[in-house]
Amino acid sequence: MENNPLYLFKKIEELKKEIRTLKEENAKIKRKLTWKIKKLEKDKLLIENEKLRLDREVKSLRGEIERFRTPPLVIATVTEVLDDHRVAVKSSTGPHFVITYSKFIDKKLLEPGARVALNQQTFSIVDVLPSEKDPIVTGMEVEERPDVTYEQIGGLAEQIREVRETVELPLSKPELFEKIGIEPPKGVLLYGPPGTGKTLLAKAVAHETHATFIKIVASEFVRKYIGEGARIVRGVFELAKEKSPSIIFIDEIDAVAAKRLKSSTSGDREVQRTLMQLLAELDGFESRGDVGIVAATNRPDILDPALLRPGRFDRFIEVPLPNEEGRKEILKIHTANMSLADDVDINLIARMTDGASGADLKAICTEAGMFAIREEREEVTMNDFLNAVDKITGIEKEEDFRREAGVMFG
Repeated sequence: MENNPLYLFKKIEELKKEIRTLKEENAKIKRKLTWKIKKLEKDKLLIENEKLRLDREVKSLRGEIERFRTPPLVIATVTEVLDDHRVAVKSSTGPHFVITYSKFIDKKLLEPGARVALNQQTFSIVDVLPSEKDPIVTGMEVEERPDVTYEQIGGLAEQIREVRETVELPLSKPELFEKIGIEPPKGVLLYGPPGTGKTLLAKAVAHETHATFIKIVASEFVRKYIGEGARIVRGVFELAKEKSPSIIFIDEIDAVAAKRLKSSTSGDREVQRTLMQLLAELDGFESRGDVGIVAATNRPDILDPALLRPGRFDRFIEVPLPNEEGRKEILKIHTANMSLADDVDINLIARMTDGASGADLKAICTEAGMFAIREEREEVTMNDFLNAVDKITGIEKEEDFRREAGVMFG
């Protein structure tokens, strides 16, 4: 039977079939093992990357631990620069030292008054620190420009022209002053009744110019302890010099710049010390550089004469109550986005509001809109404006809101 050809043929076919099955199983096993090898290689790569990341993190944490273990540095002030890489410093702990500094430290930074950090053991200079800044002073810098433009100020075309000539031109086109051979004005004083647009002019200057804008209300200079107000004034001008070109806007300057009189109270004497520091900074021994001053006040009659001389404030710009044409411009600006009825006459409202300031006109527009909202209407009518004029001007005429002559108010 084994010699039977049919039997042999079947046996051969079975063996071939078994061989094919084994080959298929071998291929499957090979593919599976190949896939596992690739997966293991990929896992190995991920683990190596994770190991590198963890090694970097460990190194960073070790460096952070070393920084925590390093002893604190001593703050000192340079009093004199000597030869051979030596300087005299006064330590914050009290004593004076003559120490050396590294050749890698810029010698130009080591000048009398500079703040440096000293090693606790060798007292060598490790680093040069930035000048000390009061948080109150650094908070005065206006980071974001106001959204007020000159087009949003009505009735003050002449004042805008003078402000641009005095404040913007020296910063944007200093070569014009060099060709003419004159020094640009350093200070501008805006004066006039309340609500006429003095602060708006300063906001427009801050918007239009690319200089650093530092805003302060003069009452912030007034402090409880002796010398604090003068220190803040000095810090404001130091900040302005570092950030130059810059503009300092001092609002309500009469809070510290009233006429100096013989006074027996310590508070008045401290305000006068602050004023003297302000006068020294405005026109002191050192040049202010590219630092412009803009000040505003409602009471120019009580300002100290020393503040008003040329060299401190070179130009005085009056911001008066608007005339009829000015009131018309202001009303058009404030009603530009309002839904007005066809019977609203801006010219008539401008004639009716004689003696009103820009702030009064804005209040009239707001009040007219409130009358329309109260009646749930979508348009503001002329009758709303008439009622608003009566309401706003009526408040100003009441005896309870009158100001006594000679009394100083902001």
